[in-house]
Amino acid sequence: QYLTKSVIFGTMEVKTSSNSVRFDKQRCSFIVLIMFFSLPAVNAVWPMPQLISSSTDRYPLSPRQFIFQYASGSSAKSGCSVIDSAFKRYFPLIFVDYLKKTEKHMYRTFSMQPMLNVYASIHLSFPFSVVDKLSVSSGQASLRAKTVWGALRGLESFSQLVYQDDFGQYFVNKTEIDDFPRFKFRGLLLDTSRHYLPLPAILKTLDAMSYNKFNVFHWHIVDDPSFPYQSSTFPGLSSKGAFHPSTHVYSQTDVSRVISHARLRGIRVLPEFDSPGHTQSWGKGQPGLLTSCYKGSVPSGTFGPVNPAMSSSYQFISRLFKEVASVFPDPYIHLGGDEVDFTCWKSNPEVRGFMQKMGFGTDYTKLESYYMENIINLTKTLNKTSIVWQDVFDNHEKVKETVLHIWKGSPAQIQQELSDITLAGYRVILSAPWYINHIAYGQDWTTYYNVQPLNFTGSEQQKSLVIGGEVCMWGEYVDATNLSPRLWPRASAAAERLWSDEKTTSSVTDAFPRLTDFRCRLLRRGIQAEPLFVGHCRHEYEGI
Repeated sequence: QYLTKSVIFGTMEVKTSSNSVRFDKQRCSFIVLIMFFSLPAVNAVWPMPQLISSSTDRYPLSPRQFIFQYASGSSAKSGCSVIDSAFKRYFPLIFVDYLKKTEKHMYRTFSMQPMLNVYASIHLSFPFSVVDKLSVSSGQASLRAKTVWGALRGLESFSQLVYQDDFGQYFVNKTEIDDFPRFKFRGLLLDTSRHYLPLPAILKTLDAMSYNKFNVFHWHIVDDPSFPYQSSTFPGLSSKGAFHPSTHVYSQTDVSRVISHARLRGIRVLPEFDSPGHTQSWGKGQPGLLTSCYKGSVPSGTFGPVNPAMSSSYQFISRLFKEVASVFPDPYIHLGGDEVDFTCWKSNPEVRGFMQKMGFGTDYTKLESYYMENIINLTKTLNKTSIVWQDVFDNHEKVKETVLHIWKGSPAQIQQELSDITLAGYRVILSAPWYINHIAYGQDWTTYYNVQPLNFTGSEQQKSLVIGGEVCMWGEYVDATNLSPRLWPRASAAAERLWSDEKTTSSVTDAFPRLTDFRCRLLRRGIQAEPLFVGHCRHEYEGI
């Protein structure tokens, strides 16, 4: 006979017994029962939950008797792809050795019963709430979450509670967790223009992101060096702009696979098509798009940013973005807008003439603003909200209803930027402290861990406009050969800063053994995470 117990995600009162679970129906919308004959578990969960208490009481787990099961009354039912696939995915993550020994093991069927009415969107909404509670005691663990996305985070937490002794027996300790993320936007950027990343490398990164509870994959898919996105509207962009027209491109099927893989792990896919700068590869497949640079009175044969004086430029962007909006379901799109070099615009007589016609004089930030305002308005017609790099704000451009993305500056400058942007009423994403493509000898993860996103002068209302942060892995020196070890576990430090309470996770000394243990777990799950320092992992070569 199974004993019952709960793992909950939410802020509700819960009373449990061997045969009943009572809860506040107004505050809980989704329950998953994790049932087994007897329970056990351990040390740490990464990122650190908001509240966690555990005891030395431990219970053995038997893979042969363990099942995931929806609780009676759950609003999720058979056919909920997000949770169904998570059940199948987490069994081998929890019981790694078991499936190696029993290749013919079949996953248990899930008994589904209807429960509370709750809305779970087919596509991830922004932002979406994650509130959950997890309880583990003798005979049963229970997970309660307001949404399926919260349930995914709870399953990850539970998977990290399970451990093995020296004889291979699985255990979980008696544990209670109440959890929710500190920030709603917890992103990771991959740059697939400077080096093409094969699809398996992206999918594996999404797996690792889910283990770290990141929820936004910022896909910087194109840039100056190459245009690997295979557009159905403008096929010449990739056939002429990619490093190779057939091997180094992302087809519509590839993109769909990335979006589906991410969604099942509770991750949004945020595409970025950066313009008017960073567009050299665009011009190869779209003649007339870029500004022709002049040397004196004659064209030099080189090209600069998108030509903002030509109506054809906006017609092209409109058609391209209409396609992008249909391919990428996320309600947000990143428009870039950074590092626009005005030199070529200044040299072009047509652009200079347009400047005079518009009354811009010689202030080229006004021309850039004109371009960005047009592009932002265009995205609004597609029911998309724009995200732009901080340069757009710094150049005093009018960018109503956009999210600003901070990517540069010294610590003092970043604090000032946060103050200025939020004082102006804009939402903001912070990336500047988390450019982890920059490497240094030693334990540089501590730098990322010690970031204080809200350490700037401003009111509580201003600080509420900081919706989160993002780790950036730019690709000048990164491809599939070194992506994972350069990302992990360094990005994990940022993951905890974005998820966990800052006061309870302020000690690098306390974090080190937890992160070391988590790095070993990543290795066992097949993520090639680099070591933090001298030492070893018990199963360090199993997943490699």
